[in-house]
Amino acid sequence: MAQKVITIYTDDLTGEESSEAATHTLSLDGVTYEIDLGPDSYDQLLEAVGPFIKVGRKTGKARKVSKAASGGGDTAAIRAWAKANGYEVNDRGRVPAPVREAYEKANK
Repeated sequence: MAQKVITIYTDDLTGEESSEAATHTLSLDGVTYEIDLGPDSYDQLLEAVGPFIKVGRKTGKARKVSKAASGGGDTAAIRAWAKANGYEVNDRGRVPAPVREAYEKANK
């Protein structure tokens, strides 16, 4: 049996598909956030926070999380495995950490 996996990148702000969407990390009040944005949405983010960054103090460069550590992986494969194993997952957006962990344990 042949299987074709298609990965669709979606801008979290607009919900639009974008082959140029990338994951960006930001932190505020000790909470770190990740957001997937296309170039236009990223420009909007920079425009909105730019004045604050310009006058803020740098405290060091944030540690870059590797794709494996951040749970990058093949989300299509994880979703397919999760659905086949009774987990409820959305067709788009982030795959919940407990589902990723179960997938990783089952596929070591």
